[in-house]
Formats: sequence, structure tokens, C-alpha cells
Amino acid sequence: MNDVALPARYDFAAAEPHWQQAWEAGACFAAPDVPDGSKPKYYVLEMFPYPSGKIHMGHVRNYTLGDVVARYKRARGFQVLHPMGWDAFGLPAENAARERGVHPAAWTYQNIATMRAELQRMGLSIEWDREFATCDPSYYGQQQKLFLEFLKGGLVERKESWVNWDPVDHTVLANEQVIDGRGWRSGAPVEKKKLSQWFFSITKFAPQLLEALDGLDRWPERVKLMQANWIGRSEGARVRFALETPAAGQDSVEVFTTRPDTLFGMSFLAVAAEHPLAAAAAAQNPAIAGFITEVRALGTSEAAIEQAEKRGIDTGLRVKHPFIEGATFPVWIANFVLMEYGTGAIFGCPSGDQRDLDFARKYDLPVPPVILPPGEDSSTFAIGKTAYTDDGVLYNSGFLDGLATDAGKRAAIDALEAKGQGKGIVNWRLRDWGVSRQRYWGCPIPVIHCDACGTQPVPQDQLPVVLPEDVDFSKSGNPLDHHPSWKHVACPSCGKPALRETDTCDTFVDSSWYFARFTAPKAGTPLVAEAANGWLPVDQYIGGIEHAILHLLYSRFFTRGLSHLGQLSTAEPFAGLFTQGMVQHASYKSQDGRWLAPDEVDVATDGSATDKATGLSVTVARNDKMSKSKRNTIDPGAIIDHYGADTARWFILSDNPPERDMEWTESGVSGASRFTQPVSYTH
Repeated sequence: MNDVALPARYDFAAAEPHWQQAWEAGACFAAPDVPDGSKPKYYVLEMFPYPSGKIHMGHVRNYTLGDVVARYKRARGFQVLHPMGWDAFGLPAENAARERGVHPAAWTYQNIATMRAELQRMGLSIEWDREFATCDPSYYGQQQKLFLEFLKGGLVERKESWVNWDPVDHTVLANEQVIDGRGWRSGAPVEKKKLSQWFFSITKFAPQLLEALDGLDRWPERVKLMQANWIGRSEGARVRFALETPAAGQDSVEVFTTRPDTLFGMSFLAVAAEHPLAAAAAAQNPAIAGFITEVRALGTSEAAIEQAEKRGIDTGLRVKHPFIEGATFPVWIANFVLMEYGTGAIFGCPSGDQRDLDFARKYDLPVPPVILPPGEDSSTFAIGKTAYTDDGVLYNSGFLDGLATDAGKRAAIDALEAKGQGKGIVNWRLRDWGVSRQRYWGCPIPVIHCDACGTQPVPQDQLPVVLPEDVDFSKSGNPLDHHPSWKHVACPSCGKPALRETDTCDTFVDSSWYFARFTAPKAGTPLVAEAANGWLPVDQYIGGIEHAILHLLYSRFFTRGLSHLGQLSTAEPFAGLFTQGMVQHASYKSQDGRWLAPDEVDVATDGSATDKATGLSVTVARNDKMSKSKRNTIDPGAIIDHYGADTARWFILSDNPPERDMEWTESGVSGASRFTQPVSYTH
């Protein structure tokens, strides 16, 4: 080798395309339709991207990590499935249609073409022949079949639910789209509205979803804990409080509590603004009606409610205590009580709950202490600004006095059941998954509404229900709803005029089974059992921690649902999960408050920076998450142009442990480039 004239520099611009073309021509990354057993199988998958228009450094890190696993397993003799697709439905495309006058499909497929080309330049060992986009009718048509299977199997239902409603855009908003009580796009005050919505019955699997977490030994513990908290199993009691004066056709109010031992510490009862008692009180009192209107502008997110000032209004109603003879307590409407959780009513024990304490202090309600902390004297202990939420010994609690917390809970439940005023139950925080969205760019829900026959599934021979192309985005609301002809159809049962469902699916539905579709992406059925059961579960799934709850939980539900219906032999989608850290970059702010891009500043060796245009110093923030708003993003295409894909990938792998956040620096990339130079000698 010493006699060979070596090139002065590795010519990545020639070498990388050459080998990428050779891999493609040789179908080097193709997996068999079904693992044949001659080698062990391995399915590695990164969370598929949304086609926003350009790849970013987060994509580079995510797909580089997956590629390393795929190549390693191939080298070790495994049959490896490593596909790629696009999570292509969603509001950004619809917003582009409204704001730029371009059809969502045209915008989406153009972005896919751009991002596919960028990802292919990275030299990833992906089987591109399995590629699909969730906005392809060939994909969402199969999803419609699954929806109808779930409907037939009792895992989908239509019911009324309180939602965040934008009165200008005429659409349901997710909690995250309600900002300071206003729609994120229209700016209009959001209303709480009761609508008929489609729900996946995820709560039917709540016990199994929780219990199965213990078997996911290749998942990060913090992700399992986040899911367990979201599912939220809690033991407690349903307590019936008799109304002193019946109202709204009710003679009692039912409450779920995890702390029946603190019933003697009751100070008030509070109901949600949507509770029937609240509506009855509002009908008699304009002030109460006005308060309810204000509460409905708060939205339904727990984060917003937790951060908001605790406010309420007295309904004038009173309830009787189940244990204290002759004692009654006021019924308030409170902005921190949600109709969707429990029964839409709580009993307030200010000494044992910080939220209740804040509320009681604001409205001068009593705060009787009922749990004595270890080492405290019952004659002097008092509640100050902080509620006591830990265990202790019950006092000021009648027949419960002297009992420890757990014993007190059991004794209180026994007494409630003996009196016929309650019972011990297990409650779940998890709620059914509402999937109805009043949007165009999503998978049409395949049902038809007939006045005579009710809700009818779209017949199999009429699937897929394809989105119409001639839609008008100049009007507010759902374009499918005001399309002149698309929604008008004949009832498949009686033949009379009927209406298609114009709601489309939450885009989380699209990503809840795509990993199964990759096993047979061109099949005329949603799944091919032999392929799906052969490849699943995914052996290594890779993606961001931001998807730890919803996407992963919904995917677990979908897989469990398919197993329940006999279409899969596995109940869990991902055997192994890895959550990679974020790619960060310093951010720069000028003296007049503008964010500057990295190429607009000069950075000194000591880390300080100046504005190239003005020569003035700029504020430097290290380790900021890359974001368009702070203009601290780095274009991967430019890095590949200048250094090559090998360098970009090597820097991603070598800079930091993959589970940690990493900072993208020019010096780090240059160092990676120098390291890769000897690679040229092996070609």
C-alpha cells in the first residue's frame, strides 16, 4: 500500500454518491416479505418525520442512530427491516393552503420530495421500496378499514364530549392550541362546547396498558413512569352527598376521592362549570352565568388550569355531610374542577390539598386539620400556607380518630358502604381518545349519517373514502362541511339521502399503526398476518422524549386492539425504545433584540460574538434547542455540501452519548472531517 499514490483529500463528493448508487442497484437493504427463519430477524425503526419542507439536525441525529443499529445487525447476520415513511396529514398543510393558496396535497408531496432527496444524500441504509405517506389513499383507505373493524369490535363509539371550540374557525382545538383562552390561529375567545365526537375506547385496556409496562424492560424508566402517571390508577371511593334542597332533578351529588379518610376535613363541595348543578344555578343567577362563561374561556388543559388563579362562585346550594349529623356545606362552582375527570365534582379538604387550601384561603372558608403529622402535638398543630399531604394519624375525625392514614381510608369506605352513601372503587385518570377533527387534511372517518337508519359504516366496496380535491379554503371552518357535493350520499342501508361524516381523524391515528403497515406496505388489506406477526414487535424504536405519552400510548392501544380483534399475535408494538437527546446550537441576539443566524455573527475563541453587520457585541446563549424562531438552526444540506455525509454522521455519533443533548459546533464538525480522511484509503 506504501507504493500507492494516495489522494491528498478524501473526495466525498465523488465517493458518497458512487456507493449510494451501488447500494441501491444491489438492493443491499431489502428485507424479505416475511422473516424466513434462516437468520434472526431485527426490526429497527425511527419515528417517521412530518414533511415540513427540509430536514433538520434532529432528523440527522435520529436517523443516524437508527442506521448504526441497522448496519450493525446486518453485519451480525440478522435479517433487518429498516423502512421510512411520512407522517403527512395535519394542520400545517391546511394552513399553507389558506395562507399561500396552494393545495395541501401539492405542498405536502413537494416537501416529501425535497426531504427524501436530503435523507438519501445521508447514505442511510433504508429500504425505500417500502416508503409511503399517510396522506396516500392507499394508506388511509386501509386505516378506514381498521376504523370500521374497531367500530364493529366495540372499540369505537360516538358520544358527546366537552371540547375547546373556536367560534371563528369553527373547529375543535386541542388543549395545546388554546393560548391565554384564545384560539392559536384566530385569536378568538375559545368556548367550551358539547359536541358528538368519535372516540377510541382506550379506557377498556387501561389495566392491561398499565400492567404491561412492567414487561417493557428495554424502555427508559422515565417513559414508563410518565405513561403510568398518565394512565393514573387510583384507589378511592365514590361518595354520595345528599343535597339539602334538590336541584336540576338531582337529590345528591356524587364525588370520587382518593382520600375518604379526610372527609371530616371537608370545607366545601365544588363542581365543574359544565355540571348540571352549575347550569341550574346559572339559570337563576346572571352572576353565576357570567362566571361560567369566563371559566369556559380557560380551556380544558390541566396545565392551564393548574397555572390559573383558583376562582369560584357560591351556587347557594348546600350538601349534607355523610358522617356528621346535621352538618351542611356550600356547593361552589370552581374553575379548577373538570367535568371530564371523575364525576365533575370534588369535596374540598383544604388541610390536605394545596389547591383546596388556596381556594379556601381566597374565599375565607374553614380549614379544619384532620391529619396529624408524626411528632406534632394535636393541641398546637395548625395549617399555614401549605397543606399537609403526607400520611399521619387521624384526629378531629369522629370514629376515625387515632387511625393511621391507610386504616382510615378502609374504615371510611366501610362506613360509607354500610350507610349506602358510597363505595370503594378503582378510578383511572386515562380518558377515551377523542379522534374527531373538523379539518380537511386528514383521514376521512368512514361512516354515513342517515336520519332513518342512524350511523352506518361505509360499505367495504366504497372504500377508500377519498378526500375531494376541489375544496375551498377561503371560508372558515371545515372545507368538507361546505363542499357542495362530497358529503351528500345515499344511505347504504335504505338508499335515502344521507350525509357523510365530515370530521377527519386526529393525526395521531395515522402514526398509531404505521409500523405494522411497513411489514406489508402494498397489501390490499391493512395487515398481512404472516408478515406482521413475523416482523413485529419493532425490536428497536428511536425517537424524541416529547412523544413519551400520547404517540406511544396510542400505538400501544392500537396494537392491543389489533391483537384483541385477532389480527396480531403481539400486544405491544415496541420491544425496545430509545429516546435520543436534542441537537442544540448557541443562539445570538443583537442589541436591538433581533435573533441573528449563526452566519450573521463572528464568534471569537473565547465564545463571545459580534454582529457582522454592525460590529456590535451580541448576547450569546449556549446550548439552546435549535428552533426557527431563534434562527439558530443549521442546514444539514449545507454541512453535507461542505464536509460530506460521513462527516455529518460521524460528528453526530462521536460528540456525546446519544441519550444526552449535544451542541452542534463548527469546530466539532471540522474535527470530525479530519478524522474521516483516512476512510478514503479503504475505497
